Amino acid sequence: MKRPTLGVIVGNRGFFPSHLCEAGRRTILRVLEEERIDAVILPETDPQSGTVETLDDARRCASLFDHERWRLDGILVTLPNFGDERAVANAIRMSGLQVPVLVHAFGDDSKRMTITDRRDSFCGKMSVCNNLRQYGIPFSLTTLHTVDPENDVFRADLQRFAATCRVVRGLKGARIGAVGARPGAFNTVRYSEKLLEASGITVDTLDLSELLGWAHGFAADDPRVREKLDAIRGYTETSGIPEASLDKMARLGAALDRWMHDNGLIASAIQCWTALEEFYGVVPCTLMSMMSNGLMASACETDVAGTVSMLALQLASGSPSALLDWNNNYGDDPDKAVVFHCSNLPKAVFEEQRMDYQEIIAGTVGKENTYGTIVGRMRPGPFTFARVSTDDQHGRVRAYVGEGRVTSDVLSTFGGFGVVEVPRLQELLRYVCREGFEHHVAFSGSVVADAVADALETYLGWDVYRHAGA
Repeated sequence: MKRPTLGVIVGNRGFFPSHLCEAGRRTILRVLEEERIDAVILPETDPQSGTVETLDDARRCASLFDHERWRLDGILVTLPNFGDERAVANAIRMSGLQVPVLVHAFGDDSKRMTITDRRDSFCGKMSVCNNLRQYGIPFSLTTLHTVDPENDVFRADLQRFAATCRVVRGLKGARIGAVGARPGAFNTVRYSEKLLEASGITVDTLDLSELLGWAHGFAADDPRVREKLDAIRGYTETSGIPEASLDKMARLGAALDRWMHDNGLIASAIQCWTALEEFYGVVPCTLMSMMSNGLMASACETDVAGTVSMLALQLASGSPSALLDWNNNYGDDPDKAVVFHCSNLPKAVFEEQRMDYQEIIAGTVGKENTYGTIVGRMRPGPFTFARVSTDDQHGRVRAYVGEGRVTSDVLSTFGGFGVVEVPRLQELLRYVCREGFEHHVAFSGSVVADAVADALETYLGWDVYRHAGA
């Protein structure tokens, strides 16, 4: 994962001790380096030792940030003393950047409260935030109002903010491929392309017949097909799978890879029920699992909003995400449920997995037409869930996000599955039903709910429900 880069503004106010800013600058830069975060900052040889206090300081800082905009993921405002709120806001506005902003303030030492050492950053932070709000600049806050940068709480804030920056940068300008029509029986995955486009997310569509035509058109010895076949065999256990089915998967995968590459697509949503099985003879699950595992999120049933949900979690965590059904209760435990798909889950989320046929669709189209699903039990551990949905009636994008854990509870079933525990699950399920959210939910084996919620609500302007633990 690429190291994030933050533009750093060290706020200053002349009649407060400037030596605190000089020392604070050194501390912040050291902590950023230790957290593997690159910094773009005015040089220490600048007037005011590279701090931002005057209008001229703001102009120089804005010019620097504008010059480096191609690599800036976000901005860190740090206040070793009260700071000048106008200069901070002006620097960000004049830079023209529209990236996440984290506001941090150093804490005072209660034993060093003389005019020589008193910071007043506690108060100055409120003034900075007030001005950012006036300027219409969205911002994030640290967990503690004031905090020593060397404190573990602040270090965690930095990593959370870096994740927020990745989500914002990754979703704005994202290009998603939608392959095939929405399955007729799945009204639940309807969505608005226009609302997503307004947030910077573009959807490119492809008729399923075109993809199948390309797949059929490959010569028997085409190297792209052979390469894809080798990749499939290297990805999962394929014993017992007919060679003809594997060949069809490889052809479909090669055609899909070419289309996505040629159109600059980073994620996909693919139709499966049931045209692919009836008229081509395989399920696309393995191909989708491989893409998701390679950080190219892929959702089934042409659930584009589900893909956006997966992509948000993937960007925040830097690891593969999956799309699941909130599928079954688990006994009488109100905080546990079974999550399931039939399945295209990336192998990174499994405790163990293998290729098989799709038992549900096989009853309709025949077992021989449904090879290619990835089945197994999910690995126990913490996870984050998220769901993005477009609310066409009210012209908004909305989402919910929270955390739980995959348990080791006993369960014998088929497909890709896991037993999960979510604090106050019944309250969450009532919210999902009352608000009309889809039964699909994105999953990541990571703890990134706060970063995702901050990115979607603060910087994309979506309505977000953050489900809290007990």
